[in-house]
Amino acid sequence: MSKARSRARRMAMQGLYEWQVAQNSPLDVYNTYLAEHDLSKVDEEYFKVLMLGVPAKQKELDAAISVHLSRSLDEIDPIELSILRVACFEFISRQDVPYKVVINESIELAKTFGAEAGHKFVNGILDKLAMDLRSAEINKKR
Repeated sequence: MSKARSRARRMAMQGLYEWQVAQNSPLDVYNTYLAEHDLSKVDEEYFKVLMLGVPAKQKELDAAISVHLSRSLDEIDPIELSILRVACFEFISRQDVPYKVVINESIELAKTFGAEAGHKFVNGILDKLAMDLRSAEINKKR
């Protein structure tokens, strides 16, 4: 797993949080990040895929995530929701990224940015989502 891709994931999560909270268009947030951040150590193409892809598939992602929640999406911490959306997008749209990488990277983001026990919540939801969306990959490993 490359550091540049991890940085892209981190930046996308932050950008998606901003999109969610400030209600700016994903393209505006993306362009702002391009203008205001040093992307020399970021997988810029992957950042773009996540930053524009997650909002484009938001309804599908939220539907997949909601199945495993005991509360509404509105009650989820916005940072953790951004992390879950990125991970769900990767499960669905980026088969080239192993599910364990998606989960591990998401847990690290939740430990860094989420609430105190947020990483446990994120891990629990992603374990269930992985079974829904990547069962063939998981079963192949067993």
